Amino acid sequence: MRSRRWSFIPSACITKNRIAGFEMASRETLNSSLIHPRVVFRSTLLTNPHAIILAHNHPSGETVPSNADKRVTEIRVEAGKLLSIAVAELVIIGNT
Repeated sequence: MRSRRWSFIPSACITKNRIAGFEMASRETLNSSLIHPRVVFRSTLLTNPHAIILAHNHPSGETVPSNADKRVTEIRVEAGKLLSIAVAELVIIGNT
């Protein structure tokens, strides 16, 4: 079932990109959420990852990254560099 609310889930990765865990970081309005980079990396730091996968849904069903998606991802990539944690992938979940 498609979510009508915007949700963001960072996933922690370990060696060979096996997912070590994930946590819902935000569930906000119909079309957006403001997530500070420290919230994105907070839970992932506990698993000592070398990289993270960023995932969120688009309630509209569209899977093409918006300009806002691209900008926010750039900010998270820069934050990850400070922590030596790569952003391995941005996954946008839409209608299937």
